Amino acid sequence: MQVQTTRFGTVDIAEDRVIEFPNGLLGFSKHKRFCLLQPKDDACFFWLQSLEDPSLAFVVTDPGMFVPEYSVPIREEQSEGLGLSVLEDAQVFVIVNKVDNTLTGNLQGPLVINTVSRVGEQFVLAEKRWTTRHELLALDKAKAASA
Repeated sequence: MQVQTTRFGTVDIAEDRVIEFPNGLLGFSKHKRFCLLQPKDDACFFWLQSLEDPSLAFVVTDPGMFVPEYSVPIREEQSEGLGLSVLEDAQVFVIVNKVDNTLTGNLQGPLVINTVSRVGEQFVLAEKRWTTRHELLALDKAKAASA
């Protein structure tokens, strides 16, 4: 399928890359169909591109790459809502933002996706240990390390 984007132009996406968010995302409840765009094979950041709005895309990442102790508790009713028969079929992403020279992740609002059925939901975690702006990576340190 052909997907129009404002960042990447027209992109060809396989149907099995489409992710349904029946409830949308927080603040974007009308947008329910997305796809993950991977800039490079070894990328750790992805674009979650809306299929309904070419200008709507979020940078997302697997939070475990930056915060190894992070985990998302999935209640039984959430698991049923996602159609998860085994938790190993769940993939967690967080939305990334750039604040000054730091990349932050919304660890309080993770995206949980059933990798088999490709159905997702944005959870809201009550645990105050995680924030909506949890530091993932200081860009100046990352640049110095790669030099």
